[in-house]
Amino acid sequence: MLVNATEMLRKAKAGHYAVGHFNTNNLEWTKAILTTAQEQRSPVIIGVSMGAAKYMGGYKVVAAMVRALDECLGITVPVALHLDHGNYEAAKACLEAGFTSIMFDGSSLPFEENVEKTKELVALAHAKGCSIEAEVGSIGGTEDGITGEGEVADPAECRKIVDLGVDFLAAGIGNIHGIYPKNWKGLRIDVLEKINESTNNIPLVLHGGTGIPDEMIKEAIAHGVSKINVNTDCQLVFAEATIKYCAEGKANPTAENKEKGYDPRKLLKPGYEAIRAKVLEKMQLFGSIGKAE
Repeated sequence: MLVNATEMLRKAKAGHYAVGHFNTNNLEWTKAILTTAQEQRSPVIIGVSMGAAKYMGGYKVVAAMVRALDECLGITVPVALHLDHGNYEAAKACLEAGFTSIMFDGSSLPFEENVEKTKELVALAHAKGCSIEAEVGSIGGTEDGITGEGEVADPAECRKIVDLGVDFLAAGIGNIHGIYPKNWKGLRIDVLEKINESTNNIPLVLHGGTGIPDEMIKEAIAHGVSKINVNTDCQLVFAEATIKYCAEGKANPTAENKEKGYDPRKLLKPGYEAIRAKVLEKMQLFGSIGKAE
C-alpha cells in the first residue's frame, strides 16, 4: 500500500520506534524489502538515490516497478517510495514520476539557499500529497557526488528548516555514509537532544545506519530518531552471498553444471535472501515489527 511517509513516522515517533528506510537497486532488492515488510507487518520506506534511479532507467521506471510489485505481491502494509539525497531537479522529477515522498538535500548549499529551495519544494510536495525530508548539517561520506565530513547540525538552523513545513528532518550528528572508520567518535547524542527540543518533536532521520552500534541506535531512537537509513549493510550482504555462491562453482557455465546455476534467477537468489535477512534484522532492532497493524 503506497502512502507518503508522514503518518508512519509520526506513529513511530509517538511509539518510540523507528521505520527502516532501505535503499533499492533493482527488482530483487525491492521485492526482498517488500516481502519482508509484509511478513513482519512492518511499515517500510523504499529509498532510491539519484544514482540508483539512473542505473535502473529513470524515476518513472522506479515508480512503475515499485507500484507494480506492491500491487502484484498483495502488499497491505504502509510503503513509502522516497527519493534519497535528491537535489532540487531530482526532487521535482520524482514528484512528477509518482514518488510518494522526497528528500531534498540542500545541506551543501549556503543555508539561505537551502531554505529558499526547501520552502518551494515543501509547497510542491504537499500539493501532491507527498511527504518531504530536508537536511541540515551534511552527513559524512560521499553519496551521489556530494561529500560531507560529518558536520554537526545547528539546532537553530534545524528549527528554521522545520518551520518551513517539512515532514521530517535529517540532521547531521556525526553520522557517516558507508563504512565507519575505526577512529569514529560516535553519534553526538547531546546535539540530537537539542535538535529534538528545538524542532517541536518532528520525526528525525538518522542517515548512515550501517556500522552504528546497536545500543547507540536504540539511544538515538529514544531521543527522537524515527527513520533510519540502511544501504551499505544490504550491499555488503548481497555481495558476500553472491561471491560465496560463485566461489562454490554453482555459477560455472559448463555442461557438467546440470543444475544450471548460472541462471540469473538462481544466481541472484542468495543475495536476495541475504537482503531479506538483513532487513528483518534491522526491523527487529528498530522496533517496527507488527506496527502496521
